[in-house]
Amino acid sequence: MYEKNYGFIQIKLAELIEERGISKNKLSHRAEMQRTQINQYCNNQVTRLDTAVLARICATLDCKIEDLLEFIPNHLSDSNDIS
Repeated sequence: MYEKNYGFIQIKLAELIEERGISKNKLSHRAEMQRTQINQYCNNQVTRLDTAVLARICATLDCKIEDLLEFIPNHLSDSNDIS
């Protein structure tokens, strides 16, 4: 069966951590998150985004949600598109 791919959400936490010069441990402490949870966000291994967690990350890193998340659209060729 054909499954349509709509694209995906890229979590850019690893890049933000590097840009801000903050360690994962410090982020973990300031955002009141477990280090394993931060690693999951950094490695894009989160299947369901938690808005409370996203708010804590944005507040802690002083960033906007669009700095943290990016929509990557799927660019299927017309030959793969099934109506």
